[in-house]
Amino acid sequence: MKPLAEKIWFNGELKAWEDAKIHVLTHGLHYGTSVFEGVRAYDTPKGPAVFRLAEHTQRLFDSARIYHMPIPFTPEQINEACKETLRVNGLKSAYLRPIAFLGECGLGVTPKPENVKVDVAIAAFPWGAYLGEDGLTKGVDVIVSSWQRLAPNTVPPAAKAGGNYLSSYLIGREARSRGYEEGLGLGTDGRLSEGAGENLFLIMKGKIHTPPVSSSILGGITRDTVLTLAREAGIEVIEQALPREMLYLADEVFMTGTAAEITPIRSIDDIPTRVGGPGEVTKLMQQRFHGLFNGETEDTYGWLDYVN
Repeated sequence: MKPLAEKIWFNGELKAWEDAKIHVLTHGLHYGTSVFEGVRAYDTPKGPAVFRLAEHTQRLFDSARIYHMPIPFTPEQINEACKETLRVNGLKSAYLRPIAFLGECGLGVTPKPENVKVDVAIAAFPWGAYLGEDGLTKGVDVIVSSWQRLAPNTVPPAAKAGGNYLSSYLIGREARSRGYEEGLGLGTDGRLSEGAGENLFLIMKGKIHTPPVSSSILGGITRDTVLTLAREAGIEVIEQALPREMLYLADEVFMTGTAAEITPIRSIDDIPTRVGGPGEVTKLMQQRFHGLFNGETEDTYGWLDYVN
């Protein structure tokens, strides 16, 4: 595979893309003991900036805390390493992947504390819209998966951990094997949870409805951004458990995530939304969100962390 960038930050050093290697007996490879983030940098009128870098790094450390995984760097060092990786690769607009994982700790599922070794890497490379550029403008077709999301008190969905994404893999693969762009997962109670890698929003009579964090979702940073921008725009936001059939009755539906940004849904299980694609509320959220990066929306919260 052709390198996507020149350098990767690995345990405090910048290495050539092809030289950033791990051992085949790495614990994280065998047991999914990794925590990671997806972060985007945008080329703004004031120069390249990372979106909500501090919040992403804090979530990385929070995920590691849940799994008792000591990251051998400070949040400030990780923030600077993210910007350094962008600079050394000459990237103005990019996707970043910071990841911390258990390295060579032996093959026991639970390594002894004295043997725990945490490796940290940061990659940065160009990556367009996760579900396609057409998806951002026209919307995507999705299905409700036969696979349920993680049950409470099993694997913690609040941690953005590698092992959690086996669930996402099954949900997404099922959808794409049947010709759809993405799959949505229900919780074990049969209520709405989230997409394979995205949070879910429904618009009904001008109000935004979204499942709460208790619905086995990852509390997404883009999700929080949309909630903030919606309230600023005077749109009522309701976080509550939602039954599946609300998907079929909604006027508009969209998904959010760092990779997906704000992607409209035009049909669920072959039932079109009432507007059949991006509606007024979805378009407003897209406009305000992308406005943060083209200068049309004032960054009143200090969400943009400038690289230079």
